[in-house]
Amino acid sequence: MIIKVLEVGPIMANCYILGCEKTKEAAVIDPGDDTDQILLALAEEKLKVKYILNTHGHFDHVGGNRKMKNATAAKIVIHPLDAPMLSHLASAAASWGMAAEDSPLPDQLAEEGDTLSFGTVTLKVIHTPGHTPGGISFLVSKPGPGNEGGKVFVGDTLFAGSVGRTDFPGGDFATLISAIKNKLFRLGDDTVVYTGHGPETTIGREKRSNPFVR
Repeated sequence: MIIKVLEVGPIMANCYILGCEKTKEAAVIDPGDDTDQILLALAEEKLKVKYILNTHGHFDHVGGNRKMKNATAAKIVIHPLDAPMLSHLASAAASWGMAAEDSPLPDQLAEEGDTLSFGTVTLKVIHTPGHTPGGISFLVSKPGPGNEGGKVFVGDTLFAGSVGRTDFPGGDFATLISAIKNKLFRLGDDTVVYTGHGPETTIGREKRSNPFVR
């Protein structure tokens, strides 16, 4: 599987391009901004986007939805609880002194246990609320006990040595910690965690040393 990581926008959110090496079908996770940069990276790998996947509805992660949709005709996917946020991105960004375009409505809603496939790659949806009510993570698993060798894209739920903020509207710290402990921490310790900001980490490392989750 092809994985490309781009830091986009003024808040330096991580945007991920996932591609099937065999079919060249792809998904873009959290195109927050800098759409031209994302499209160039896709062109370099000769990838065709099937899905625009939103881990949650904050503008720094989905502000590029409209331009990506216009350029690729890919399906926008988000959890139903965060879908209403897509229509208010411009005002949300303006409150931070920034700019973003409102997103088109989602083409598909994703909930706990759903799967999304492109080429030979299948992602499982895990509902991980707390940072936002409709926060979701996307799991790529490999055969083996405890999802050995898996990868999970968690948005702003979990970071290397930290967790997502819960002081925004709809956030809840207890809900966030429950999602991390009862869903993400049940994955294999060697599962690579691709975060919404900052470096990647692993489930095992966060179990051992994350001060917010004991």
